[in-house]
Amino acid sequence: MLVRRALQPDAPSVADCVDAAYSPYIERIGKPPAPMLMDYVKAISEGQVWIAEGEDHECWGVLVLIQTPRYLLLDNVAVHPKHQGEGLGRQLIAFAEAEALRRGFSELRLYTNEKMVESIAIYKHLGWEEIGRGSEGGYKRVFMRKSVESDSILKKDS
Repeated sequence: MLVRRALQPDAPSVADCVDAAYSPYIERIGKPPAPMLMDYVKAISEGQVWIAEGEDHECWGVLVLIQTPRYLLLDNVAVHPKHQGEGLGRQLIAFAEAEALRRGFSELRLYTNEKMVESIAIYKHLGWEEIGRGSEGGYKRVFMRKSVESDSILKKDS
């Protein structure tokens, strides 16, 4: 698997991957999750989108990282259902941690829908801490953070 910056020709496959990953949550949330509504052409042009592709050059996963003044925001991590359960999500999150360090940040943040309880459990298992809940953009969200240090990433690889 290769993780690389997405290019404009990747936009349709990025959107397809995100739609496939999040569509099971539409009924639970009552509307499409926010990542399904993102303008990926714009996000790609702003250098925010990373794509995980396999040897078949298919989009297996998507990562959206947004730089803020104080931290790197993990805005979206999506794994195509055909590749869920293979550890790809963890690899993308580890990539985000390494990217935060590369950019000089010691903290990553994210938010997820409060009804996506499986995602919340995974993040907590990976060392993320909940820092608040609230409504934003018409969604009830859980806000989380994780401190990143070069030592912690090295330990994961051992």
